[in-house]
Amino acid sequence: MVALLIGTVMALVISMAGTPLFVRFLVKQGYGQFIRDDGPTQHHTKRGTPTMGGVVFILTIVLTYFLTHLIESAINEQHPGPTVSGLLLIYLMVGMGLVGFLDDYIIIRRQRSLGLRAWAKIVLQAIVGVSFAVMALFFKDERGLSPASTAISFVRDTSIDLAFAGPVVGIILFVLWANLIVTASTNAVNLTDGLDGLATGAVAMVSLAYTVISLWQFNQTCGSSRAIESACYETRDPLDLALLGAIICAALVGFLWWNTSPAKIFMGDTGSLALGAVLAGFALFSRTQLLFVILAGLMVIIAASVIIQVAYFRLSGGKRVFLMAPLQHHFELKGWAEVTVVVRFWIISVLFVVAGIAMFYGEWVLNAGN
Repeated sequence: MVALLIGTVMALVISMAGTPLFVRFLVKQGYGQFIRDDGPTQHHTKRGTPTMGGVVFILTIVLTYFLTHLIESAINEQHPGPTVSGLLLIYLMVGMGLVGFLDDYIIIRRQRSLGLRAWAKIVLQAIVGVSFAVMALFFKDERGLSPASTAISFVRDTSIDLAFAGPVVGIILFVLWANLIVTASTNAVNLTDGLDGLATGAVAMVSLAYTVISLWQFNQTCGSSRAIESACYETRDPLDLALLGAIICAALVGFLWWNTSPAKIFMGDTGSLALGAVLAGFALFSRTQLLFVILAGLMVIIAASVIIQVAYFRLSGGKRVFLMAPLQHHFELKGWAEVTVVVRFWIISVLFVVAGIAMFYGEWVLNAGN
């Protein structure tokens, strides 16, 4: 628990202090954001604002995670150090962040709205996603638990197991399922990242939710003297997942200080792909795959607005449901101020997060009473 406090404070300080230094570096290099001409006209004033801010909190998260374990090891000789689950989530976040960095860099250098070619982006994301999913099923601990399982989960693993036809089929289906979740999550965060601070705040809330969930799973780990056996959790490394969730939340709060309106820096695809991926990783490792849809409800709605808009446009011969998609821009075009949209969407995100945690805890209460 001491590590949790150390990591949270350290991530907040490093992110808040490091972001303006990175802004100065980007300004000196002339790395500014390219703004689409078909978006709300008020966004044109943001042209030239430094982007690739995801680099700051990715480095902060990685540095803080390892420093926290180093400090904890110095305090407690019995401290086991970084876990397989934590390292795999770091791998997924950094890997997807690198793909986003390449995309951002090409956009900035060539001053165009498109970065990596679609096929290149798909291939690079597939390499990271597939390798992560495969590794997540191995590295079993002394209880025989791997970071992820082939079972479909809601608030814990259900009886629906993708390995119904054997372990090989299970691995293949899990890889496809895991990459579907990762792809959906990265796209949802990317689409949410359209207004100053919107995605940063929303992801910080979901990260905090996974900190709470992981701490509770650690407290109720099967075999623990604190656990109620009828409601205990079979998850691997929940305390380390809680630490990583707290570090991510704190790093994003520090970044939000500079990313809120008027933003001094944008996270770019570097940040949105990394954050979307790591949230998907939390859903897989904490056995809350379907609950993730509730916890990230705001981002799900925003992604759904794009799907609805595109589908209706094609089916109706050019008509639109929204003035513009993603959904946040619809309300901007209706006359809402950017800050108003962001704050109200944050409120919606809070409600979804609270609802998700309530469902998670409610299921435990029901099982604990049996």
